[in-house]
Amino acid sequence: MSHAIAEPMVPVSEITIESVLLDADLFVKYSSPEKAFELLRSSLERSPRSIALREKMRDICVKQKNLNEGARQCLALVSLYIAREDFDVAYDRLQEAKLLDPRISVAPGLEAIRRARRPDFANNRDRSPQKIRTDLTFAGNLAYVSIFDAVQVIESSKMTGLLVIKSDLHLGNVAFNDGKIVDAECNGHNGHVAFRDLIEISSGTFEFSTSDHEFPVVIAVSSNTNFLLDVLTELDNERAEKQGLRSVGDEAI
Repeated sequence: MSHAIAEPMVPVSEITIESVLLDADLFVKYSSPEKAFELLRSSLERSPRSIALREKMRDICVKQKNLNEGARQCLALVSLYIAREDFDVAYDRLQEAKLLDPRISVAPGLEAIRRARRPDFANNRDRSPQKIRTDLTFAGNLAYVSIFDAVQVIESSKMTGLLVIKSDLHLGNVAFNDGKIVDAECNGHNGHVAFRDLIEISSGTFEFSTSDHEFPVVIAVSSNTNFLLDVLTELDNERAEKQGLRSVGDEAI
């Protein structure tokens, strides 16, 4: 009795990818998006690291209002762009994933981009035991729970209150109204400047207490995620300029 031997999954070649993308466009053009989706899905099973295939899948999902799958493709693309050190596009796809599916936590993606862009950020974390108060809404050790995670919890719970951040060199806080960042204080500064200092802290503790009253709005943000991405990009661009990796004059052209 003979037994059929299944052929191993062979990655899709660049030439095949081009034909798949063309066929997918034709399916969409002639009102068969479900066939385009199935074609891309089967191709991605063979070549899961193809950015071209995932970008086409993302594009079709968004246009066909398949937002959950579109968000999933965006998150997969974040990892692929990080591997290529294309951090700006990784930021864009992470932001888009959050817009497509607000339930998504962007904290892991932000941490992954930060670790890839600045490996010392994660390696230099102080993971020694910290004294954390338990009479608060929630608290934690920044070596294990990042500021990004804390902000995500506050935002998703739409809490109003104060997030106090303590480290050996800094003592600061971030104010929230209904989960939105509205102010920050650190090193004698308030607002945007203070938040820039706080977002770089990777060791110490955080403590969040709810408040019955709202705080004055010093930082006006439409989205915490967008604000975090903007501040991180701003800091990384400034760091690159200081290291001579980017020319301010070139960007102005």
